[in-house]
Amino acid sequence: MGWDKERDEIATRRQAAKRLGGESAVARQHAKGRLTIRERIDALLDPGSFREIGPIAGASERNDAGETVHFTPANFVLGFGKIAGRPCIAGGEDFTIAAGSPNIGGLRKSIYTEDVACQYRLPLVRLHEGSGGSVTGSAGKGAAPMPPEPVYAPHRFASVGRALATVPVATAALGAVAGLPAVRLVSAHYCVMTRETSQVLVGGPALVERALGRSVSKDELGGADLHEKSGVIDDVVDDEAAAFAAIRRFLSYLPQHVWELPPSLPCTDDRNRADERLADIVPVDRRRVFDMRAVVRAIVDQDSFFEIGRRYGPGQITGLARLLGHPVGVLANDCRQLAGSMTAAGARKVRRFVEFCQTFHLPVLNFVDEPGFMIGAEAEAEGTVRAGAAAVLAVAMASIPWASIMVRKSMGLGAAAHYAPNSYILAWPSAESGALPVEGGVAVAFGREIAAAPDPAARRRELEEQFAARRSPFPRAEALAVHDLIDPRETRAKLCDWIELTWPLLDQQRGPTSFTYRP
Repeated sequence: MGWDKERDEIATRRQAAKRLGGESAVARQHAKGRLTIRERIDALLDPGSFREIGPIAGASERNDAGETVHFTPANFVLGFGKIAGRPCIAGGEDFTIAAGSPNIGGLRKSIYTEDVACQYRLPLVRLHEGSGGSVTGSAGKGAAPMPPEPVYAPHRFASVGRALATVPVATAALGAVAGLPAVRLVSAHYCVMTRETSQVLVGGPALVERALGRSVSKDELGGADLHEKSGVIDDVVDDEAAAFAAIRRFLSYLPQHVWELPPSLPCTDDRNRADERLADIVPVDRRRVFDMRAVVRAIVDQDSFFEIGRRYGPGQITGLARLLGHPVGVLANDCRQLAGSMTAAGARKVRRFVEFCQTFHLPVLNFVDEPGFMIGAEAEAEGTVRAGAAAVLAVAMASIPWASIMVRKSMGLGAAAHYAPNSYILAWPSAESGALPVEGGVAVAFGREIAAAPDPAARRRELEEQFAARRSPFPRAEALAVHDLIDPRETRAKLCDWIELTWPLLDQQRGPTSFTYRP
């Protein structure tokens, strides 16, 4: 019939695209413990929900008669799908063709990914394994490279920025990710990598050795042990299945786009649940540590706390949770890490987290045990004051509902990163605040007196105890510097009352935020 030839060629190209780089290439991928991109998308999405975009995009070779003699599919797979019944966009590099280095069709589909996510206002998930361009260009060895973009062309990363300001973006490194894919990997609200099978690199070992004369492995350059502390990624998980589960859970707290509110769920947890462990969880001895994560879990809805970025800037805890069924951001201090002080890395973590919560209208629960900015030569060399200022300003500009619970310390300039405008503030009996922690303040103000005392150590302890007694939370409560001084066991009930009152106000926050999220 008239179009049989064309229909046959369409079917042939679709079959070729589904074979990816061929049986041997797929077998090599599996032998290394990694899935193909089509297997990854199927494992991420609800069964049977994937609808591909550009399934026959690629490059073909034709004979003199105009007949296709060879077809190479685009090595980027992209399409619509669903996660927990909610529509999304999913895509990623196909490593079985040219090791994920983009061919022309693959590059164009990759760049189109953010455009389609913004157009349909759908969350975007990118699953990465591939590298950037090569000296042979995007078309492959021996072929003409893609022509340079004209000066009037839209910036290649403009759509990436629009997506970050519009829809949730989650990414995963599931093999070696370098160059352009690495930049796009980290341009996300949530980024996860597998511990044994992935690396994230600007340039690979061969490039490093040629440019810098140093021989290093891919894991030394960009393995999980490095990046879970570098801040390049948010979480490290055991395998690909765990990466997909983490992304699905992350998205469950978020709206489809910034014109929606975060999705609330029915709550079966007692709003008045009073965990008895909270009564004595903060030690009377101010020098002893306690488990802030246990505090968080005792207050938010049971089993709802999802921590993000535990090993980076570890003095600051960030994550997502639910309170009375409503999604919230959680910010807290871990006193077991440099007493919870705000390092340069911790400040960058806070700044990024606050911008994320502001973007997606997530109220923040802030459990405060902040001794201030980290001090010392190393802290100064890391630019702590500049990073700290950025965190403080992000909080100062935030308009999302914010509840601060003064658990213990609230000291110095670092404390300013824990109280947004119009914060709802609760204080525990263990709360103390001031310009400096007692120990440092006494050492600075009474250094000569302590040194001249017959027993300097005893005099120091006497002064510290004297000034610690003055930091009672009662004067703050009397001056209405806090909204209430409460028994720690009352915290969940008080916060449930607060979220119930403040949640309807989020209707006024729908739409893009007043300041941009930066990865």
